[in-house]
Amino acid sequence: MTRQTTDILISGGGVAGLTAAAAFGSAGFSVICVDPTPPVTDAEADGADLRTTAILQPSVPVLQAAGLWDRLSHHAAPLQIMRIIDAGGPEAVPEPRLVKSFDAADISDMPFGYNLPNWLLRREMVARLAELPNVDFRPGVATVSLLTREAQALVTLSDSTHVAARLAIAADGRNSTLRQALSIPVTTTRYGQKALAFAVTHPVPHANVSTEIHRSGGPFTLVPLPDRNGQPASAVVWMEAGPEAMRLSALPVAEFEAAMNLRCCGVLGPLTLVTRRMVWPIISQRADRMAGQRVALMAEAAHVVPPIGAQGLNMSIADLDCLIELATANPDQLGDTKMLDTYHRRRHMDVLTRVTGIDMLNRASMVGGQGLRNLRAGALDALYSFGPLRKTLMRTGLGLR
Repeated sequence: MTRQTTDILISGGGVAGLTAAAAFGSAGFSVICVDPTPPVTDAEADGADLRTTAILQPSVPVLQAAGLWDRLSHHAAPLQIMRIIDAGGPEAVPEPRLVKSFDAADISDMPFGYNLPNWLLRREMVARLAELPNVDFRPGVATVSLLTREAQALVTLSDSTHVAARLAIAADGRNSTLRQALSIPVTTTRYGQKALAFAVTHPVPHANVSTEIHRSGGPFTLVPLPDRNGQPASAVVWMEAGPEAMRLSALPVAEFEAAMNLRCCGVLGPLTLVTRRMVWPIISQRADRMAGQRVALMAEAAHVVPPIGAQGLNMSIADLDCLIELATANPDQLGDTKMLDTYHRRRHMDVLTRVTGIDMLNRASMVGGQGLRNLRAGALDALYSFGPLRKTLMRTGLGLR
């Protein structure tokens, strides 16, 4: 039996867990990060995550401090304008009937954020961890069990190693092993939706505009990517009722392209599919507490939201920012009851508010009845037309005070 000690044990080596490992390692803490699945860091490899993630303004300083942003920034597509199109009219062929654009210039001299492929995030984050001698990343190793004491968390790994950590961080997903070991309940909402994710090229430049098109079933969202082989490119997240999403995912390419071009209203010209299609289920979920004895929950171990408003990873980075601030302010209190109670108190209400808000937006995007679609369009028009409220909503969405 091997017994090791560390300041921090991170369970989970997805984008959130890797970011946490880089951040705590850069802050001088000793870190062990484990994940049962080695990260796929090549877009063409089997299992590559072809989804993209928008890094919003407040997350950038956290990535800078972790030594990640210099690696990522030149791969990123800026998100200057968020455009919402309502195509929920009665006509059989969807047509834009209301277009509203939210420009980052109204509240800041920076873009709303920057969009990057998930596989590339993993590649650059793994490379950053290799530069940090105090970070031990162990892909292919899972967390098996947890036993906590007043002074430490005792974690057993799948390679029979036992790790004693002052703080364990659960970044191990919506079915978190560490959260379950602490018996922290979760509240889960299932929508009967699935999301398709893929990339496209198109003849009309996106001009750094992220476009969300509403009709029924969920939004069809085009998010800017850097040009692909000299052509403008975007990532797409297309949310639909589960059976419809599975039907779409199985269509031959030509039929699928016809369906997506109908759904997107032709806003960027004809879309051409350039990657495979990924499908995943849409839920909302939140843990009743953000922490237990010697363990902090973050990312999807603590909260899951539909892919609306680029909230997912940015909520996770807000968790991390809070943890880093508390850990560096009082390193001797790393992982103690006071630190983790403060973490729960600072983060839980924000998480609850955002999960609830995104739930409401998703339900609004799903409506199919014509009367409800008309109400949705009227609400969007009213919110946009009142300037102070529009700016407040933009700042709130970014997490700016």
